[in-house]
Amino acid sequence: MAARLEPAATAPSPSLVDLRHLRSEDLNVLLDEEVATWRQLLDWDFGKSADLVRRFVDMRALNGFALVDDGEAVGYAYYVLEEQKGLIGDLFVRDVFRSIENQKWLLQSVLGSLTTAPQIDRIESQLMMWHAAGGLPMPRHLSSFERNFMMLEMSRAALDPAPWRGRPSAPLASRVYVDRWSDQYQEPAAQLIAAAYLGHVDSLINDQYRSVAGGRRFLFNIVQYPGCGMFFKPASVAAFDRLTGRICGICLASMVMPYCGHITQICVAPEVRGAGVGYEMLRQSLTLLRAAGCSKTSLTVTASNRGAIKLYEDVGFTTIRKFFAHVWEGF
Repeated sequence: MAARLEPAATAPSPSLVDLRHLRSEDLNVLLDEEVATWRQLLDWDFGKSADLVRRFVDMRALNGFALVDDGEAVGYAYYVLEEQKGLIGDLFVRDVFRSIENQKWLLQSVLGSLTTAPQIDRIESQLMMWHAAGGLPMPRHLSSFERNFMMLEMSRAALDPAPWRGRPSAPLASRVYVDRWSDQYQEPAAQLIAAAYLGHVDSLINDQYRSVAGGRRFLFNIVQYPGCGMFFKPASVAAFDRLTGRICGICLASMVMPYCGHITQICVAPEVRGAGVGYEMLRQSLTLLRAAGCSKTSLTVTASNRGAIKLYEDVGFTTIRKFFAHVWEGF
């Protein structure tokens, strides 16, 4: 199957059905095409995420809608509720049915359900396979942030072990050491996330970055669920200040294919920025992923974060796909 992923000029007109009225077998062809598309475009095994969709559909526990044609799902979108926030988890339409109208129909239906939930005042989405052009459906107060999906061919990685030598910040870098990730680092890492993303554009995209409690939830999701791949502890690291013993950086990795790793999170405490700590953590994670058999590694980054993009490009990452994070508020 070719992953065209562009809206068709004309597409059949299916009907809209609540996901809770379907069985997992009704989605098999749709999910199989989505798995193949993620693999072809992003070197990403979407299979475990698809299995979760099947499980929750069979439990009648997945909120969302499907487009159905001749008794078979040809598109779907689902969402989850998290306290006062709605998260649009996915939206995908099969190639032959992929039109701007069908994609917007699904998104409009999900947004309509979320905006009528009394406790919801914020909606977030990062839809990697969204392709509808033009304005997005209501509600009002939409903010959109361009994101880059970047890929590194490991054979071309530039991994100098000490790039900060000779810089004015070199003495600060010498205070920092990098250790393999341990589960006991989760609580200090949550505190680090809240500090590192204070005032950062990514805290506008994901409000989990704004608090320690949100950081805990974010880390739990990375470790326990396959949305960012399967967490790979052997290639995940943390940085510490020798003088204070405090954590000052994390770089977490996952496996998205047997040959492809993914950097799920990298952040550095404000007091050690510019000292090469982020680079050194990334270098060590990439080295460990390569030792584990990865020939590629991917990551995502907000397009306006030029400093991070320069770091990744210096290492050898290139942008292979652009997508948008969307946030709706004030409805």
